[in-house]
Amino acid sequence: MSFPAFSNARQELPDLVPVFPLPNVVLFPHLGLPLHIFEPRYKQMVTDALESHRLIAMALLAPGWQQHVGDKPPLYDTVCVGRITSEERLENGRFNLILHGLTRAAVVEEVESDEPYRLVRLDAFVDSYAPEPLFPRDDRRRELLREFRAHFPGHEGDSVFHQLEASDLPLGVLCDVRASASLLSPAIRQELLAELDVDLRGDLLLARLQAARTTLKASPGRDFPPPFSRN
Repeated sequence: MSFPAFSNARQELPDLVPVFPLPNVVLFPHLGLPLHIFEPRYKQMVTDALESHRLIAMALLAPGWQQHVGDKPPLYDTVCVGRITSEERLENGRFNLILHGLTRAAVVEEVESDEPYRLVRLDAFVDSYAPEPLFPRDDRRRELLREFRAHFPGHEGDSVFHQLEASDLPLGVLCDVRASASLLSPAIRQELLAELDVDLRGDLLLARLQAARTTLKASPGRDFPPPFSRN
């Protein structure tokens, strides 16, 4: 298996994008997310997206959302815009989807509308690569691979590890792949999503993986791809 070429070009986004907030899901660019859609307002959101640009912004609910009164709990202002690349229409208007991450983006404004779901204006981000990194990126790649393997001791022979080791993925993409597949909490994943400086993202990911390894006991391997997330 070979990885596709990745572009760091800024994505052009439509004026308004529907936002899908969840309390425990963070989507990263270039990664796929299975979703099961059953709530009426989000069934409408998906129907409308499929009839237009097929884009949905995944947002993590911010701390305090449980106590929020109303239908618009607080969101983190860095989101990941994804494109629906596969859909299955089920009974009663439900959907199974694959949402493929396209780009990080900042929520510039939430717009009032008559739709049952939330709409936002976004500013797309690109990864930032310093001309002179403070730490050699090849060394950081190797450190991240070693730490990532330590989190999945039962999968030493899995081809995904060899593919990642042999790939020439940009460091920013590599960090996102490992963050998405890791055992890190949604809050930490959100922290990594919000970091645009690739070298700082690598430092942060390594530190968070090392900290998690000291507190987590060995556990069974995780399924890949992950099961469908439910709204």
